[in-house]
Amino acid sequence: MKKRLRVAHIPQVPMKAFHVEVKNLEEAKLIINVLANYDLFQLENNIKPDYANATFIEEFDEEENEWVAWFDEEIGTDDIDEYFEEINKN
Repeated sequence: MKKRLRVAHIPQVPMKAFHVEVKNLEEAKLIINVLANYDLFQLENNIKPDYANATFIEEFDEEENEWVAWFDEEIGTDDIDEYFEEINKN
């Protein structure tokens, strides 16, 4: 069964996250990179004087009927960059 995934982004901690559902981990990584680059652009161009943001991946737990933090059991990580580093080694 295909997992439901989404990217959660908190633009200024503490506040609630906004969410973007994604088709797969590749799309999640793209969204995360876009959000990071956008926040950096805003900082470098004095749009935001400072910020404390957080971005992470969530997956839908069918048994619990709720969104939970994504974790890859096989590689043992919740870090999307580490995940792609590991799978691209082979």
